[in-house]
Amino acid sequence: MSSGTAVGRTLGSLQDNRVFRLFWFSNLFFFGGVWTQTLVLGWLAWETTHSDFLVAVYTAVRLAPLLLGPFAGAFADRHDRVRLLIVAASWALVAVSTVATLASLGKASYWVLVVGGLAIGLAQSPSQPARASLVMDLVGRQNLSNANALNSMALNMTQVIGPAIGGLLITGLGAAAALWVSTFWYAVSLVTLLPLRGHGRVAGAHAGSAIRMVTSGLRDLARNRLASTVLLVTLAANTLLWPVAQSFMPVFAQESLGLDAAGLGWLLTCAGVGGLTGSLVIAWLGDFRFKGGLFVIGTALWGTLWSLFALSHDRIVAFVLTAAIGVMSAAFGVFQTTLLLMTTDESLHGRALGVQELAIGIMPVASLALGAFAEHYGVGRTTFVSALLLVVLVAALAIWTPSLLRYSGSGYGD
Repeated sequence: MSSGTAVGRTLGSLQDNRVFRLFWFSNLFFFGGVWTQTLVLGWLAWETTHSDFLVAVYTAVRLAPLLLGPFAGAFADRHDRVRLLIVAASWALVAVSTVATLASLGKASYWVLVVGGLAIGLAQSPSQPARASLVMDLVGRQNLSNANALNSMALNMTQVIGPAIGGLLITGLGAAAALWVSTFWYAVSLVTLLPLRGHGRVAGAHAGSAIRMVTSGLRDLARNRLASTVLLVTLAANTLLWPVAQSFMPVFAQESLGLDAAGLGWLLTCAGVGGLTGSLVIAWLGDFRFKGGLFVIGTALWGTLWSLFALSHDRIVAFVLTAAIGVMSAAFGVFQTTLLLMTTDESLHGRALGVQELAIGIMPVASLALGAFAEHYGVGRTTFVSALLLVVLVAALAIWTPSLLRYSGSGYGD
């Protein structure tokens, strides 16, 4: 295969679909804002309190809107998805610019950060079912793996750029300047979404209240063994490992590795480079077989790498492991959504992804629990045990649903 053909295969959904290309650029800038403000606000929370537990409290509040996932999914099935994303980007722009203004005035206390994190979370998390389900609307089933991998690539590109810029700006110009950069990212995301008006798709007519839609969706998902297993893997990962990545990286940077804010930015950038590499490989593979197997094995390897990272105190080893963690996180990140869309009916997509958001929404509670453990036993021991538990649970779920390992995406259900 020539390099030109390989590039064309990897970037297929971007080259062939102008509407998806605009959507992809909007996601690129939206998640650029997410990664920049995540690093800056997390660093400020740690600098203000120097408490593992209070940093976990901040993270829990910021992620609490994930609990609205099922209702956000019902909205995504009932309303124009592009319009929902425009509202979310507008809200994010207002929320981050408000926090940036307060930081510029020297009034960004810990509780301002907590309230600001909640406001920003309300822009990000409830919009995810609409964002994820819109992909299949724009590219179709056959190109779904490629398009989701390209979206993951956008996410990881911003994880490369956003934390590095954020860390350097904190060191050179201060946190307020970094937050204004985040505001710029959100503004561009909003502008890029506007040409997509009219392309938002409603899955179908849904009678009854949002509560009735949610309960009927939960019943349908409970009867679907493949979809249920994918959701359980998502729940396990967001209980045991994602809180570590979201809450404790500033602590690892300072206490275990002796890094400053710029060093933390480069550490997260390594994770982004790894994730970008993994996403590019998945995009190149396209509509390949055994997507379920890659999801399961990749998630287990991801947990194994985290357990090794927890034991590391060497900077070079930590940077290499962080990059490898990023590669394996791509298998989890891309296929938790791809498989859920492939194993459910189109009319259920928004609600299925809303339940996925609810599974991710365990993260605030898990952050508090892991933060309490880390306060007593340290982040290294806490992360090591959590990572090994994830590996065990993923193996058990693979044994419970062996058809997931063979699943290639040729049809719905088992």
